[in-house]
Amino acid sequence: MPDDQTITVLLVDDHPVVRDGYRRLLELVPNIKVVAEADNGEEGFDIYRKLAPDVVVLDINMPGIGGLETIRRIKAYNDKARILVFSMHSNEIMIQRALEAGTLGYLTKQGGMGQMVQAVQQVASGRMYIDADHVTSLAYHKLADNTVDPVRVLSAREFQLFKLLAEGVSVTEIASILSISAKTVGVHHTNIMKKLGLQNASQLVRLAILCNVIDP
Repeated sequence: MPDDQTITVLLVDDHPVVRDGYRRLLELVPNIKVVAEADNGEEGFDIYRKLAPDVVVLDINMPGIGGLETIRRIKAYNDKARILVFSMHSNEIMIQRALEAGTLGYLTKQGGMGQMVQAVQQVASGRMYIDADHVTSLAYHKLADNTVDPVRVLSAREFQLFKLLAEGVSVTEIASILSISAKTVGVHHTNIMKKLGLQNASQLVRLAILCNVIDP
């Protein structure tokens, strides 16, 4: 993308104050324009289809389908979509999952918003951006195959259900959130437990905490 071309941005985050902070910061830059905002993934996906912004900035933890499923839907609709995650999650598993889902960039909210402009510009140009604090640890995580994280054996959909189950979301609620049948959720649940060698819900929650998928 040429330097003088306006970069259009869609903000997807369930916190209005955070979105306002994004907008104020980004619109200080002459060639960046925030064209729309959404407070959940479903709305974000609908807006993306209507406006086709250059960059989507979204959070992972949101009501409804959540960030990972939003990424999946956007990428299924347009595999060239350029997505930047800005999230409270700073663990390598979530970063890796976001990258595997198709994001080009990942920033953590703990690091502040100072890198946001650079990240948006870089992602808009089709280049990956990960904040410096996590580049080294991500590389180590990839190389440490002798200490394989059990969560990595799950498919993207199974991982999504794993996280929801660990958070205590019921099978019925998961079926509604993901627009699939309760029977399909049950099949995924069985496969997850088998792949991870788990016997009960308590073990699932403990594993999720151990792997930093959910907070203790």
